[in-house]
Amino acid sequence: MATIRKEFRSKKPASEVWEALRDFGAVHTKLARGFVTDAKLEEDGRARRVTFANGTQVREWLVSCDESEKRLVYAITESPSYNHYSARAQVFDDASGSRFVWTVDFLPDDMASIQDAAMDGGVKAMSATLG
Repeated sequence: MATIRKEFRSKKPASEVWEALRDFGAVHTKLARGFVTDAKLEEDGRARRVTFANGTQVREWLVSCDESEKRLVYAITESPSYNHYSARAQVFDDASGSRFVWTVDFLPDDMASIQDAAMDGGVKAMSATLG
């Protein structure tokens, strides 16, 4: 199983960045504007249909949202490209604001270069959105 980890810093406090991350249905407006163009929550609020800027759509399921750790875990349950996809994002206090860490485990391994490039795009969008 391949794993890719990305991180970036924001001048915003961890509490503010966490508020953007934890809003599972607003990833396209509060967290990764431009990278994610739409997100629609399902009725139970535990899954969302996400549309990316390149037109790809996936269904993501909220595995856990840990307020005390400022940690969100989600899995892609329907994707044309992945057999397994589990992601976690966590926000930490930092001397100059906050640090955002995003880790994804996935199969097949040969998606690594595509996943790495996608996460670079996601980090760029999140950095711009969160300042």
